[in-house]
Amino acid sequence: MCGIAGIFHLETAKPVDPARLKKMADRLAHRGPDGSGIWTAPGVGLGHRRLSIIDIEGSPQPMLTADEALVISFNGEIYNFQEVRAKLETKGHVFRTEGDTEVILYAYKQWGVDCLKHLNGMFAFAIFDQRTKQLFLARDRLGVKPLFYAPVSDGSVIFGSELKALLANPLLRREPELRAVDDYLAFGYVPDTISLLKGVKKLPAGHYLLLEQGKPEPQSVQYWDMDFSQRSKASAGELEEELVALMKEAVSLRMIADVPLGAFLSGGVDSSAVVALMSEKSRQPVKTCSIGFDQASLDETGYAERIAQRFKTDHRSRTVAADDFGLIDTLTDHFDEPFADGSALPTYRVCELARQNVTVALSGDGADEALAGYRRHVFHNAEEQVRGRIPQFIRGPALGWLGSVYPKADWAPRPFRAKSTLLSLARTGPEGYAEAVGVTTPAGRTTIYSDEMVAKLGGYKGESQMIDLMESAPAQNGLDQAQYADMKMWLPGDILTKVDRTSMAVSLEAREPLLDYKLMEFAAKLPTNLRVRKGQGKYLLKKSMERYLPEDILYRPKMGFVTPIAQWFRGPLAEEARGIAKAGALARMGWFDPQALSKVADDHIAGKSDNSRLLWQLLILDKSLVRLFNL
Repeated sequence: MCGIAGIFHLETAKPVDPARLKKMADRLAHRGPDGSGIWTAPGVGLGHRRLSIIDIEGSPQPMLTADEALVISFNGEIYNFQEVRAKLETKGHVFRTEGDTEVILYAYKQWGVDCLKHLNGMFAFAIFDQRTKQLFLARDRLGVKPLFYAPVSDGSVIFGSELKALLANPLLRREPELRAVDDYLAFGYVPDTISLLKGVKKLPAGHYLLLEQGKPEPQSVQYWDMDFSQRSKASAGELEEELVALMKEAVSLRMIADVPLGAFLSGGVDSSAVVALMSEKSRQPVKTCSIGFDQASLDETGYAERIAQRFKTDHRSRTVAADDFGLIDTLTDHFDEPFADGSALPTYRVCELARQNVTVALSGDGADEALAGYRRHVFHNAEEQVRGRIPQFIRGPALGWLGSVYPKADWAPRPFRAKSTLLSLARTGPEGYAEAVGVTTPAGRTTIYSDEMVAKLGGYKGESQMIDLMESAPAQNGLDQAQYADMKMWLPGDILTKVDRTSMAVSLEAREPLLDYKLMEFAAKLPTNLRVRKGQGKYLLKKSMERYLPEDILYRPKMGFVTPIAQWFRGPLAEEARGIAKAGALARMGWFDPQALSKVADDHIAGKSDNSRLLWQLLILDKSLVRLFNL
């Protein structure tokens, strides 16, 4: 795992300032504390920070081919590099190192952009071809590793693993993109389709970009996508065995490392499944770690301890205070753009704990998206069945009216919280799901925006991109559409951003075996009833893991990392909440109505309503703006 940065002149081969390039790369030192390097030629420069995982001494970067025609700066891991290397050796390629970086170089030399079809891994890399004067930028299929890029005033394109690398270049213009503000408030993160800095782009997951000197910047090209439009015809038993085999292969590939390796263990289904398969493969006890909370309702360490004992792992746990909000400034600095998923705090803590003993940690991320593991998937699947029975021209008016008059009762038992369900059913499936996954509604955002902000947005709504994804998805039903949209938006924008930034903040490499692309392609073909059955998501995964895990681990309610944000804003963060409207960066930007923000804070502090998620978003946005725009 590493950090990459670069400068590429599109118009003419102007010299690249090595000092400027080094400054960009060094802003990523946390991603690569073990080594650094820069390489320049007329019109191009590549920078690198290295976290040594494979071939620790023998694969410094940027790396050139023996004939110096190609040079690469690479972030990530190619899990099947040994297999690809063997293929390339049969074609006459000779290798000087034992690592995966050189394999990418010669794969590109052999197959060009089609090399991506041969690589199984998480990656973002840049390859410059000195003969064709082309720069090849690529990102892995699921978007595990990030890549930001932007054109700047001297005619060059700058790029890097994090936005902070671009911010280190003085030519980057710092102008806010208002649509990204609406996206962030809608979802709690800034999606891969946009950046909070106007002009900055993120290479989408499963895409590449081929830049050439003397030619204008082209559009990125998609080389891989999820496809939910086909269904497997195999029996349930056959599919169960295939799933287990794919999981075993994915875990095995991700256990290749020349440094200490372990796993995160929450005691949930996904991390427990990964640890079970690691234990089966490993000759030594697997090193596992978990984070607990000093508040019993938030603590899962008892489940993690049971799994650790079951598989005889070398387990470590740490209890942190539920009021662990002192990390806010640290995380804001590492995320660059605003990121309001409160689980980033405990994720950072578990990465911090893991890094004390290992350099690589396997996680259980990805199964919820691929196998319909979220509660919202179960609800949406049920709602879609209702939508299929009642035509829209009846549902819209009737259920919309019922939803408008039904009292809001967040405090009530779940079966009595019908307001949101009625309002969702009144909409189309994509419209209902887009708001279900959101943090704030379009109407709610309008009430806190200033009149000027409303006018500048011109009717733009962040939810529209999720709706568009669902409506254009290669899918057979509404559940397929929802999962497709989650894989394209939620996964890279929230889950993978969270894991990448928190792990890299402490120089830890996180690997996600349940995001192996072969497993993803398999999951997309599963019949609906093998994903959701009897009110349970991830049905086939849970069924297949019965041979490894106890029933109460497999079928207990999903928790995940939870933070007591509501209590924070009625206690130690109350004054911060009040200050957002009066003296913070948000007040100076003029995007919000100060009176409306004051009411949001006051009503929450007084206990009149629970505005904690919105207040958290606003606080994080305020702190991010200070850093991004030097306010």
